[in-house]
Amino acid sequence: MSEAWRPSCQVEQLRARAQLLAAVRAFFQSRKVLEVETPLLCQATGTDPQLDFFCTDGQRSVQRSSLYLQTSPEFAMKRLLAAGSGSIYQICKAFRNGESGRFHNPEFTILEWYRVDYCLHELMHEVAELITTLLEPHRVLGPTRIIAYQQLFIDETGLDPLVFSVEQYRDYARRQGFGEAIDICEDNHSMWLDFIFSHKIQPSMGEESLCLVHGYPAIQSSLARISASDARVAERFEVFVRGIELGNGFFELADAAEQEERFDQEIAERRSRRLPAVEKDRRFLAALQSGLPDCSGVAIGLDRLLMILTGAACIDDILAFPIARA
Repeated sequence: MSEAWRPSCQVEQLRARAQLLAAVRAFFQSRKVLEVETPLLCQATGTDPQLDFFCTDGQRSVQRSSLYLQTSPEFAMKRLLAAGSGSIYQICKAFRNGESGRFHNPEFTILEWYRVDYCLHELMHEVAELITTLLEPHRVLGPTRIIAYQQLFIDETGLDPLVFSVEQYRDYARRQGFGEAIDICEDNHSMWLDFIFSHKIQPSMGEESLCLVHGYPAIQSSLARISASDARVAERFEVFVRGIELGNGFFELADAAEQEERFDQEIAERRSRRLPAVEKDRRFLAALQSGLPDCSGVAIGLDRLLMILTGAACIDDILAFPIARA
């Protein structure tokens, strides 16, 4: 008889997940942050060329339309913020097609929250408080490290990430034995930064501490505002523990025209790379036009956090039914 019906993880992992979710909810309840739910299946999705999505045909009355499993609840949560919800959080499923491996399952659990009137650094400190609260009963962490992306990049590579010289980047790749990067990244600055960060810098974050990296180059701004003091830098941070990326946070872009321009650029890049076509989320853009309050927001991958908490080597070890058994 096949054993594929059985869950992939042990009962102890199910208990650890339940305790983690309860601790997250207690953390936000103590701070009077409102828990919300938004749709997983929507009529629009993100345009980011780095993300693949699941799409299905919806049947509504006599009309058929495409529906998307959300890669993130971000757009819908910002519609709530624009409607006056105040600070909110959500624990939900998110879906990314084609992502499968030691740290990836196409369906995963995400914690996302938004703090009204928080600057980026206020949110970074709250992220540190939450993760320390969740991990310290199980693992002893060293002092939290907060460092600017530019400084970290220079310290680890000698390259300035805000000044792009393709010849310098190619020379660095040859010296490091990353020859394949020359063909992969060509003259795309953002792809060079991603490649070097993931192959050289991230693996060096192996210590047992929480690391928050802020001030990403503006070409990687995603949904973050550009810094008022340095147009080369975005108000964005990422969260790492033992070199594992746990989350991505922004001082949120509230300018509808700039957001639509970024959507157009991403759609054009998707077209040039022959990726599946997407439409701009016009309800989200309308919410920005209505007025998004100043806020900072972050998404944390709870499955990866549970891996760190329990010492699991693979995401399959902490999921009841990973994609192979779903």
